[in-house]
Amino acid sequence: MPHFASAPPIAGLSALVTGGSRGLGLLMARQLLARGARVTILARDGQELAEAARSLRRPGGPPVATAVCDVRDRAAVDRTVEEVAAREGGLDIVIGNAGIIQVGPAASLGHQAFHDTMASIFGGALNTSLATLPHLRRSPAGGRLALIGSVGGLLAVPHLLPYSCAKFAVAALAEGLHAEESGYGVSVTAVHPGLMRTGSHLHAQFGGDAAREYAWFSALAGTPVLSMNAERAAGRIVSGVQRRRPRVVLTPAARLAATAHGLAPVTTTRLSSALARVLPRDAVGAPGVTEGAAVESGGRTAPAPRLRKVLGALNDRAAGRFNQCGRAAPPGPHGRRNDG
Repeated sequence: MPHFASAPPIAGLSALVTGGSRGLGLLMARQLLARGARVTILARDGQELAEAARSLRRPGGPPVATAVCDVRDRAAVDRTVEEVAAREGGLDIVIGNAGIIQVGPAASLGHQAFHDTMASIFGGALNTSLATLPHLRRSPAGGRLALIGSVGGLLAVPHLLPYSCAKFAVAALAEGLHAEESGYGVSVTAVHPGLMRTGSHLHAQFGGDAAREYAWFSALAGTPVLSMNAERAAGRIVSGVQRRRPRVVLTPAARLAATAHGLAPVTTTRLSSALARVLPRDAVGAPGVTEGAAVESGGRTAPAPRLRKVLGALNDRAAGRFNQCGRAAPPGPHGRRNDG
């Protein structure tokens, strides 16, 4: 088993990871298991959870438990958290990771995209936090809560506005809870990753000119230097939670962007405007979204397909390794499909 002497040990502690059936959530669960924690992964799709649990189990390693729950449903979250805490004898570490990504111009995504994303990302983080904090306060080891934000929650990213709005709210929640819960011995870590190679492009939702939006998003998310190896990112996040850091910002590009926005917000906004001008325009028609896997399999025409294939190769490979290639996510409200 790997040795992590630089961080306080978490062997034997009880951990809960929402959105743990694939991608970053799955990798953070793997990191927690490697460090000896007892892990429960939570998501909405029971079949996907079972597949994730099988991929996480190792002979002689700690057990992996699963819990089927929709983090948007406050009553379901409260009930599930109580069940997990009763079974595990409490909760010591909680990572709120569930969410969705919607890509496209705001006008093409429409009102519902903002409501859906806020309910999944911010509502899920809020429900998870309020349900688990009483248990984290009682943790003999001192509870640790981490909420997964994004560089998109530190500065608004064109064609990712629903996502950015929700992640800004998560950032505020994490910072505020860190201040309020410190007196109870609970640390709250705000995590803000940049682009990571998790294969999430297959479950992201694309509006407007879906083929072109999918092309730029999947290519950038898989480009070395701009994007980060997801396994390394998961390791750094778990180490940050172990050390009770109030904030973790991942990838040099994300740190640079966040610093630039803080020091020169006007200049950064102008640069974002220049970026927006080269992204696809609004598509004619009613707002709506298409899941990335459907765009990929539909054979829609997209610019520079060979270049996208080269740049996105690492991300495509990650999708196969991190449980992203199964069936589509279960439908969310209004027939939309959500991660989580």
